[in-house]
Amino acid sequence: QVQLVESGGGSVQSGGSLTLSCAVSGVFFTTRAMGWFRQGPGKEREGVASIDRYESTIYAASVKGRFTISRDNAKNTLYLQMNSLKPEETAMYYCAARLPYAAYSLEGRKYEQWGQGTQVTVSS
Repeated sequence: QVQLVESGGGSVQSGGSLTLSCAVSGVFFTTRAMGWFRQGPGKEREGVASIDRYESTIYAASVKGRFTISRDNAKNTLYLQMNSLKPEETAMYYCAARLPYAAYSLEGRKYEQWGQGTQVTVSS
């Protein structure tokens, strides 16, 4: 049974930092490209960052230079380090997994498994 469990969300002031984690089980983690997505109130879901099995990464333009996606294959865990957070980045953040050996992507429709999300609230 595939499980993706996010943690690390919370409330932070504008300019602050948070690190999200996504614990993955039930899949061969090392073969999977992984992604972080977010959906704010009244907004569409958007891709934030993705990492492939070679640890190559891609970021949305809005977060490049402030967010860092990484993975620890020994722990089957995905991370998202978020710095200089902005109020407009208040959202539910989700991790997701692609099928084995697929490339990284910021398109949510290309992902097969999803976590339940963790809430990030950034106050001004």
